[in-house]
Amino acid sequence: MKTFNLNAELRTETGKKFAQKLRKTEFVPGIIYGGGGENIMLSISAKELTKAVCSPHVYIVDIAAGGKTYSTIIKEVQFHPVTDNIMHVDFYQIGRHNITVALPVSLNGQADGVKQGGKLMQGMRKMRVNGDPRQLPDTIDIDVTSLGMGKSILVGDVEFSGFKVMEPKSLVIATVKATRAARSAEAEAAKK
Repeated sequence: MKTFNLNAELRTETGKKFAQKLRKTEFVPGIIYGGGGENIMLSISAKELTKAVCSPHVYIVDIAAGGKTYSTIIKEVQFHPVTDNIMHVDFYQIGRHNITVALPVSLNGQADGVKQGGKLMQGMRKMRVNGDPRQLPDTIDIDVTSLGMGKSILVGDVEFSGFKVMEPKSLVIATVKATRAARSAEAEAAKK
């Protein structure tokens, strides 16, 4: 997984009024869970945090705060319902144990069914996996070159090493659907 470095300041104050005051100065309240001890409360620059949150990638976020660096992943982000500004962020400190995270799915190659006039449809944009965060890939790459017209690739059809897939085996990753043009060409060929 890719790493994103983030600077933050430790905070001791809590509460709604303090959080509103913090957001007016373009900072976001955050917290780090899972370190084995006390939770660590932070205030983070909204501009810097947006770069990590509004990305198609999943990052290991190294947070520098109070003279220490915490290796974390983003667990949950709360957005304002109207402005979409980040209101609060929860980080989970990673250690030597496995974590479950949703990684982006990337389809590679041109499917045989597309060459025949079909349309490639991606059923999954992200796939939940469990493994050592330092060994997880940036994306889950799926080769679709041998995918024919009307065929699908299911989660159970693909083998992965280094992590365990946490999705049901019956979920469709990608499929090639016949378009109207391909069906009418097929019907014309059948008439001849």
